[in-house]
Amino acid sequence: MNHHQKVAIVTGASQGLGAGIARAFLERGYRVVGTSRSIQPSSDPNYLTIAGDIGDPATARNVVEQALARFGRVDTLVNNAGIFIASEFTAYTQQQYDDMLATNLNGFFHTTRHALRAMLEQGGGHIVQITTTLVDHANSQVPSVLASLTKGGLAAATRSLAVEYAARNIRVNAVSPGIIKTPMHAPETHAALAAFHPVKRLGEVADVAQAVLYLEDAGFVTGEILHVDGGQVAGS
Repeated sequence: MNHHQKVAIVTGASQGLGAGIARAFLERGYRVVGTSRSIQPSSDPNYLTIAGDIGDPATARNVVEQALARFGRVDTLVNNAGIFIASEFTAYTQQQYDDMLATNLNGFFHTTRHALRAMLEQGGGHIVQITTTLVDHANSQVPSVLASLTKGGLAAATRSLAVEYAARNIRVNAVSPGIIKTPMHAPETHAALAAFHPVKRLGEVADVAQAVLYLEDAGFVTGEILHVDGGQVAGS
């Protein structure tokens, strides 16, 4: 086994952004570990898939342990797994609150903790969170306090971790997408959703994957929240 070939872990990798990010790393020549509740087995020897709930501490530990056992290292972690529910604040249910915190925050906490330990042992690494521009640019037409609470927490944690581990060769960044064309959005909604962006179109999965790869290559960039949102964060 070539232990010098880099390895990336991508959470929420069964479809949409996660699948696109995992594919981009594979095309870059990385070995990849992808996880989600519904991910299917892979026949690609460079792609290990692990089914599980990322909000469960046992899943997070298992993903990192299997990455090390199969590929011998962990260079990059992309915390992509997330739940988004738009709702008036008083209409959120306790179950929705619990589910969003479990996936968006607990998944980040447990997976990052285990991956960081592996990165520190090998002398370096890179961690990327996927957040949302709604954290920075709230919109009354898309009430989403729980997204702001959880994804906003990831943005703050990104900066804090970046500073804490900068001197130990660990970089930490985030990509903040606008509305991306994924299975989450039915085709009949695309025209209306595109209007939220100054460029008047939806983003593509490749736009976010390219941003993640840019951060992967940008060795002097850490603590950055990179907006990939068609100008949404700048205003309307």
